[in-house]
Amino acid sequence: MKLHVGGKEVKEGWKLLNAQDGPGVDFVGDIRDLSQFQTASCSVIYGSHILEHIGQQDMVETLRGIRRLLKADGELYISVPDLDTLCRLFLHPEMDFDGKFHVMRMMFGGQVDPWDFHYIGLNFDILANYLSAAGFTACKRVDAFGLFDDTSSFAPYGVPISLNVIAYNQ
Repeated sequence: MKLHVGGKEVKEGWKLLNAQDGPGVDFVGDIRDLSQFQTASCSVIYGSHILEHIGQQDMVETLRGIRRLLKADGELYISVPDLDTLCRLFLHPEMDFDGKFHVMRMMFGGQVDPWDFHYIGLNFDILANYLSAAGFTACKRVDAFGLFDDTSSFAPYGVPISLNVIAYNQ
């Protein structure tokens, strides 16, 4: 199975897991509790802008839960707001108030519903450390995945704001 966590876009060959039910959603659930899925049931797991919604104290266990679902040679494709990039944008001398406010919302969430709060800021080093602590054997940064039309390729102000990483379960 290929599992798209947090997604809404229906795509052939992929199953959708979301915290909220909706059109095309195959499974409703919280990423912190993946007990509804069998061990080693996924070849690929994809999630764009979901990990920042997990608290620091739950991050390693959440990533271990994701890793449990992956087959021995499975891959996690994960995208998060890149804190390094967002900090540079926020501090850019030409960024006006509206731009700073927009960047701040990308850092802390739009806060328009109970799921739209960010509890952690991640850059490559921090995310790689969490992935390693959860048992992933390696990870690499990539420019884009090209799989879904989502925030993994969002580039306001002409700058991609996502950290896109492939983590390996070998």
